[in-house]
Amino acid sequence: MAIALSALACWFIVEKQLYNQVRTDLVSAPLPMPPRGPALDCYSTPEQALEHQHGGGLQEISGAAPRDTQFLAQGKGICLPPGATKAIVTEPGDTAVFRLKFGQSIIREGRFTNGDPALVRLTADSRYTVPVVVMVATPTQSVEDSLQGLAILLGSVSVGGILLAAVAGRLVAHSSLKPVDQLTDAVEHIARTEEVGTTIPVQGDDEIARLSTSFNSMSTALANSRERQTRLIADAGHELRTPLTSLRTNVDLLIRSNDTGRPLPPATKTKLLGNMKAQMQELTVLIGDLLQLSRPDSPKPGPNLSVVALHEIAGRAVERAKLRGPGLVFETSAEPWFVHGDAAGLERAVINLLDNAVKYSPPGGTIDVRLRQGVLTVRDHGPGIPAEELPYVFDRFWRSPSSRQLPGSGLGLSIVAQSVREAGGEVTLGPAADGGPGALATVRLPGGPAPE
Repeated sequence: MAIALSALACWFIVEKQLYNQVRTDLVSAPLPMPPRGPALDCYSTPEQALEHQHGGGLQEISGAAPRDTQFLAQGKGICLPPGATKAIVTEPGDTAVFRLKFGQSIIREGRFTNGDPALVRLTADSRYTVPVVVMVATPTQSVEDSLQGLAILLGSVSVGGILLAAVAGRLVAHSSLKPVDQLTDAVEHIARTEEVGTTIPVQGDDEIARLSTSFNSMSTALANSRERQTRLIADAGHELRTPLTSLRTNVDLLIRSNDTGRPLPPATKTKLLGNMKAQMQELTVLIGDLLQLSRPDSPKPGPNLSVVALHEIAGRAVERAKLRGPGLVFETSAEPWFVHGDAAGLERAVINLLDNAVKYSPPGGTIDVRLRQGVLTVRDHGPGIPAEELPYVFDRFWRSPSSRQLPGSGLGLSIVAQSVREAGGEVTLGPAADGGPGALATVRLPGGPAPE
């Protein structure tokens, strides 16, 4: 389109320049001298005047007149000077020039009687015996031939340029969009095989490179998500297998005792039923934890988000923890602090932290619970956490080797981390700050001392 428009503009510019030059030459052409001597014959049509160039009429003009000059005499017709070989075709509007003043002229497009195009100047001249319009014409056939040749040349150049641009554009586009083809192949491969994690090479820093980088990041994120999902299912199946196996064993024992007619002693049966109840409770807790962790990792606004009094949540959690650790001492100190989040999720997180402290506290031990300026700390005086295990404490289903014999699913701290992240805070777990025994859990939540 650009090449075609440029060629068209070039042709119009050249046409205007050529015709302006012809017009300028025509305007500057001098008028013939007034006639003297024998009169010229005038005829009604240019064709007749060209056929009979001698006879009566106007007096002969002095000096040689331009070859492409003729006279339009009022009331007499068309008169040609001696030696004229061309006659200019008149138009009905040419007689209007009689009303112009001497020397005034107009220029129009016209033609000769042989059909050649011309540019005609019509000038009013009162120096003759009757009003005369002097018609001077310049042939424009050479201009038309030049413009036609220029059109052919520009057309050929345009067609060649368009073809060259098309070929070059296709080659450049094919080379530039090669990463897009690789990206398409990778997407089709993933759609066909469902093998997420496929990446493509990235070159440069343009938009295609950014798209490739984004695709690689998305593919890697999908692969990591599938890996986490697979690991979660495997870990959940492993954790569910133990209580289910124990439950099936106890149920089989009860059924076998009834089928064989040898009922179990009352004390054994009571203990067996108690174990089954405990295993059912463990399954209930584990399923609840799995449902809690099945929520998306990134928080989404919803009806459960509200302004929550964290100090009230901490107080209720401490009261529930006292029921689970009746022999423990709880030292609490909570300043008012309000946060924006899910009340149920935050309460579950605080309870899990206290449960963890109760689980690892020695009999008669002390648990310190403090809330100051949005920082909630839970300190126990148990064995603490080895430094090499600290990076894994918030992983799902992870349990330290020393705590595998204790009840739990390994999901409590994972739920704490997720709930705190959803509220815009952060949680850490490490050794006590004073270097003493036990572990220190720290939760930081944004908020303020007032509900506003």
